[in-house]
Amino acid sequence: MPTHEEYAQFLREFAVLTPSQRARFLDALQKMVNDLRKGQPFRPGLRIKGVQGHPDIFEMTWAPGGRATFHYGAPVQPGVTHIVRRRIGDHAILNNP
Repeated sequence: MPTHEEYAQFLREFAVLTPSQRARFLDALQKMVNDLRKGQPFRPGLRIKGVQGHPDIFEMTWAPGGRATFHYGAPVQPGVTHIVRRRIGDHAILNNP
């Protein structure tokens, strides 16, 4: 299972999501984790791709207007992917991912 950490900004933004938005994000996150666990490419529905102009930062679509950004951090456990969650919200977060 991948390890993770969250920026304070992510935690603040996550706290103001509605319960429905949180549930949608957590569902998408579980799919992402499952793909990482299986060592397979991310499923197309997550639309994980690089953020334009920001090398090494990626975005994930968790709802029609919902986005979350992350980057890969240094492994905490050898051979285990480490994800750093940066921002969560709508398209506006991509201006400063």
